[in-house]
Amino acid sequence: MSEAAASTSSWDAAAYARVGSYVPALGGAALRLLDPRPGERILDVGCGDGALTEQIIAAGAEVVGVDKSESMVAAAIARGLDARVVDAADLPFKAEFDAAFSNASLHWMLDKDEVASGLARALRPEGRFAGEFGGAGNLQRLRTALDEELLSRGYRPPVEAANWYPTTAEFLAVYEPAGFRAYSVQLIPRPTALEHGVEGWVTVFRAGWLDRAGVPQDERADLARAVAARVGSDNADYVRLRFLLRKAD
Repeated sequence: MSEAAASTSSWDAAAYARVGSYVPALGGAALRLLDPRPGERILDVGCGDGALTEQIIAAGAEVVGVDKSESMVAAAIARGLDARVVDAADLPFKAEFDAAFSNASLHWMLDKDEVASGLARALRPEGRFAGEFGGAGNLQRLRTALDEELLSRGYRPPVEAANWYPTTAEFLAVYEPAGFRAYSVQLIPRPTALEHGVEGWVTVFRAGWLDRAGVPQDERADLARAVAARVGSDNADYVRLRFLLRKAD
């Protein structure tokens, strides 16, 4: 992948814990699909600060968490978790896990074919992969408002690095050739109230987008307020793609 198309994922664990705690809090449905069992070894892909990793461990499983963000991994390690700085497009595991899990992460991983292949290698035969992430139409209203505000200020939105928000068919077109069978794949509209408003979403969840667009730090609060005014509501138009797959062999 070219540098221009590299993901705009960029995280500060403390800011995420303050503004984005609702993301793991809403991960219960995906965890139920995973159905972790005592004694299983499970890979948490894009584990973040480990909030959901802890819940998998509480079910009796042994969990390894991986994330590309050093800040997030440090926060997960501070919880006492086995968390490692690993790019999901370069997973080093081979037939080590009974299951894999991912919440609100796959849409940041633009090397999607490499991620799917690495997950298939990491799982044992019949291993399952469950989770959810942004699907087709996710945050369309918020993303449009942000890009319009950037353009109005003379900045170019880095659209070549836009998140992967697939339809169910587009998702399966990546994961079935990698060696997975689909048991459940669905798009679920999930309007979500933002406790810290659109401004918090802009400054925390789109920090990497603003980095790539070249927006100075001292302009971001004002830009975030302008985006919030464009949106006119603190409800985010989330659409989730929730899935349960199983390794085919």
